[in-house]
Amino acid sequence: MTKKLMLQLSAGNLMDQHGARSGEDGIELPYTCQLITAINSRGIWYGDDPFAFSVPLLMLQLSLISLFTRSIHHHLLKRLSQPSIVSQILGGVILGPSVLGLNASFVSKVFPAKGRGVFDTFALFGFMLFVFLIGVKIDPFIVLRSGKRTVVIGTLGFFVPYTLTSFVAFLLDHFLSLDRNVSIAIHLIVGMLSMTAFPVVACFLAELKILNSEIGRLSSSSSMICDVCHWSIMTLNYVVRLASTKSSRTSFGSILSMALLIGLIVFGIRPAALWAIRHTPEGKPVKEIYIFSVLVALLLCGFTAEAIGLNAFVASFLLGLVIPDGPPLGATLVERLDCFVTMVLMPLFFTICGLKMNVFSIKSFKNVGVIQLIVLVSFLGKLLGVVMPALLQRMPLRDAFSLGLIMNSKGIIELALLHSWKMSNVMNEECFSIVIISLVVVTGVISPVVRILYDPSRRFIAYKRRTILHKRQNEELRILACIHTEDNVHATMKLLEASNPSKDSPISLCVLHLLNLVGRASSLLIPHFPQDWNNKSSSSQNQNLSERIFNLFRKMEQKHQGQILTLRFYKGISPYATMHNDVCSLALEKRITLIIIPYHRQFTQPWGKVESIHAFRHLNKNVLDKAPCSVGVLIDRSNRKKYYRPNHIEASSYYRVAVLFFGGADDREALAYARRMSEHSHVLLTLIRFSCCGPMEIASGTARSKMLDDEILEDFRCKNNAQRNKERVSYQEEEVRGRGDVMSVFKSMKGCYDLVMVGRRHGESKLMQELRKCSSRDDQLGTIGDILAMEYDNGGESFILVVQQQTRVWGLRDPEESTRLRRIKL
Repeated sequence: MTKKLMLQLSAGNLMDQHGARSGEDGIELPYTCQLITAINSRGIWYGDDPFAFSVPLLMLQLSLISLFTRSIHHHLLKRLSQPSIVSQILGGVILGPSVLGLNASFVSKVFPAKGRGVFDTFALFGFMLFVFLIGVKIDPFIVLRSGKRTVVIGTLGFFVPYTLTSFVAFLLDHFLSLDRNVSIAIHLIVGMLSMTAFPVVACFLAELKILNSEIGRLSSSSSMICDVCHWSIMTLNYVVRLASTKSSRTSFGSILSMALLIGLIVFGIRPAALWAIRHTPEGKPVKEIYIFSVLVALLLCGFTAEAIGLNAFVASFLLGLVIPDGPPLGATLVERLDCFVTMVLMPLFFTICGLKMNVFSIKSFKNVGVIQLIVLVSFLGKLLGVVMPALLQRMPLRDAFSLGLIMNSKGIIELALLHSWKMSNVMNEECFSIVIISLVVVTGVISPVVRILYDPSRRFIAYKRRTILHKRQNEELRILACIHTEDNVHATMKLLEASNPSKDSPISLCVLHLLNLVGRASSLLIPHFPQDWNNKSSSSQNQNLSERIFNLFRKMEQKHQGQILTLRFYKGISPYATMHNDVCSLALEKRITLIIIPYHRQFTQPWGKVESIHAFRHLNKNVLDKAPCSVGVLIDRSNRKKYYRPNHIEASSYYRVAVLFFGGADDREALAYARRMSEHSHVLLTLIRFSCCGPMEIASGTARSKMLDDEILEDFRCKNNAQRNKERVSYQEEEVRGRGDVMSVFKSMKGCYDLVMVGRRHGESKLMQELRKCSSRDDQLGTIGDILAMEYDNGGESFILVVQQQTRVWGLRDPEESTRLRRIKL
């Protein structure tokens, strides 16, 4: 035994037999006697117990926590629509003194007192990084841009429950003989329950996949207003308490040092972050030195905050808040840290809350009733404060109630406050356990109820037919063009130019630039006003991606002056999983007739991240399923990079368009669009109709659908023979006996047309079943569209447009059941 260890044991004689010693204030403090060098184990073959060393013990704890929480979530709670925080807390409860912790040998081996210091420090450091990332994702200026409705809901959402619960807590404290611990706890709980933490709401909305829905955006903005109210009250209380309990020297020094730290963060670190962003070229990765500097600043600010008495978590959040959200710097920080912090470190923090909770410490039903009453009053008060102003703003009752439930959600911030109170002995173990159980129950109930009540796609059902086929003659064609990168612009412009914009039949165009939500916590769908593209000071080098895309469309607008009546630009920033909400909501609001979405294999984001095909397939499939109008999936199979060239169609001889007609509503919609294109003086249109010479059916469908096919084809032939442009419009019929004949026609078309159009759905006929064997079964393109995309992958130069007619009309299960098809005047 070393001399140092003997000195430690000698000092232990001053401690009592129960493992506690008297502090300076006479308070009993727990102690743990351990060997300082017990870090790494040499192994069991050398006689070392791995449970007695910090590193293997921490690895075991991390493994158990990950296995328990993930297993509970994926195999049980996820099926019940529970958020991940519930499974993580329950995992800690199971590992804690309530279940497995009842076994003394398990506790002494896996969660011994001597190893809790390392475990708790690791978890709290993870929470500090998490709070920093939340700050990075937040745009603080959203508070300044909040509308009247958001401010009212956020303000009343805090002050109504705060007033009601404070009044109830006052009555309980004065008319019931409450325990001292409970009396202190209920006044702390009042402020905690009245708040609606933006990080909690953002995580909750992301798990429900409604972050960029109408309710999602409103609740995100309102929660920030609610946070401002809460922290303003808490700061005021802190200053008053500091001034009344501490000396003037201590109060002045504390407030001055905090002000200096905040000033350093706002006026020192933020300008440095903006400088780093300005010196990071678009499309280039952020330099490592910038990332390193931010992390060092985070650690130094955390240390300084702890040194002056300000919580390190507050300093971390403020530092994250001054770093601009989104790419390049904010997105890079989130991408580097988010996975490790969220998947490894944060479950530790949730788990230590469960480990510190012991259900057997709850002994008084009176205390349970008092705290549950406070929780219930706060819940109802927040519902009242949120639902009433929402209803006065004419929001539907279901949506208003869903908004009230979302604003009642609890999570990481509330747990952090409870953990802080528990560690500082402000709240005893009984009250701590009661409140933890309450938070788990409230959050566990809210999540499935909101999933049942609120479906953002429900409002995307249009009340009338919004298709090209049903559009009145000379009525403007409203098109929504979705763009991801500059590579999508050329194909979209060629399609728009071929659509024959004219004074008699103009085009109203909305351009939506879709960006993945990276490094941000709240989604955006905002109108964009591009700079003057003719301005010399606005060079292409100084323009961001959105500016360059929108200015290309400006050029097209000037070329077709007076033919495109309106040209509007929008920027949508949201996760790929819910990006279709932006597309469909904008299409509904602007009464769009046709949505054009690009088809991708994969592409690289401006800051270097490669997105997989799965994200875009999921987006396109959701748009096709939920769109309130017709949709066209545009496939660019040209094998060279394209740029916009004025008068491209007019400069060439002709623009050749082919329509493949198998039958069905989607093929009729494609033909109606192609017929509009045929009015262009430099467009050659060829309609190829497939028919069977045997008993095989080309495309399945009802008798009415086949009647409509014959009607539009006959109308096409008659109008073509009667019009002067019949030399530019041709009709040919292909008789096929099976899959081989169809594939032969496809191969003979390669290189003959600039644009090939076809419908997406053709039913389950025998021919389609045979053709499906030749496709990759990509649902977003349908059988024929998928085969064409594969064929033209091998050296084709054409664009392919796969068209789907509107599928969702209010009151009609099948849009083809309308009273009669309006005959279009071709």
